[in-house]
Amino acid sequence: MTAIDTGTQDLLANLDQGVLTLTLNRPEARNAMSGPMNAALSEQLAAAELDPAVKVVVLTGAGRGFCAGGDVKGMARSGDGTVGDNTIDGAIHRQRVNQRATAGKLFKMPKPTIAALPGAAAGAGLSLALACDLRIMAAEAIMTTAFAKVGFSGDYGGTYFLTQLVGSAKARELYYLSGRVGAEEALRLGLTNWVVPGAELADKTREIALGLAKGPTVAFRYMKENLNRAMDGDVDDCLDLEATHHVHCGQTADHREAATAFVEKREPVFTGR
Repeated sequence: MTAIDTGTQDLLANLDQGVLTLTLNRPEARNAMSGPMNAALSEQLAAAELDPAVKVVVLTGAGRGFCAGGDVKGMARSGDGTVGDNTIDGAIHRQRVNQRATAGKLFKMPKPTIAALPGAAAGAGLSLALACDLRIMAAEAIMTTAFAKVGFSGDYGGTYFLTQLVGSAKARELYYLSGRVGAEEALRLGLTNWVVPGAELADKTREIALGLAKGPTVAFRYMKENLNRAMDGDVDDCLDLEATHHVHCGQTADHREAATAFVEKREPVFTGR
């Protein structure tokens, strides 16, 4: 096993027998996204796509969670969704670039990608999981869109991936109501491919990943392209539209209220502004 320096402790990486494992590593925050994490993830995925030593990519989370999505506490401190940026157009452009380099890359790279969920995948974290080709959930893990609870419309391709997997009506329900989907329900809906006891998640993930790493990589490349082209719509159009709406939502009073309420551990009071 070869450890890879990602430049940040927020993302760990190692390569073993053709399997690149990327671990979102902010367990104290349920692996909520950070700037360094996203930048490192983008760099590692870009490198993995071109590295012949990488046959399969596994994305997982440290500790008890997969990824809680955006850092809502950080958003509350900044007052909106454009941390470190004072122009909405600049924020939208950076969001588009980041989404394509992370969720878009997981979906489009010509190699199998696997999400291993030890715990909750929420918001953009769920989007990243759904962007992968295959998903494995610990029995105690859950999925939730969560965006409505913080006054956001959604990002990282979740609306595209979820609609493709469960259909438009169910996707709307899961986005509007932000319900929690347990592992067995996720399996029934087709949101995950396997459910295993938490203690067996790492072994099951390794078994599947090593099996794929030993498979016909050229065939997988074209198989994945065929499968992606078979899906209706264009993922880049969806990612771009999501980025625009997501950043705009970050300017609303409802989002600022929801972020503040999250920190204060109370229910938000939405006003539709």
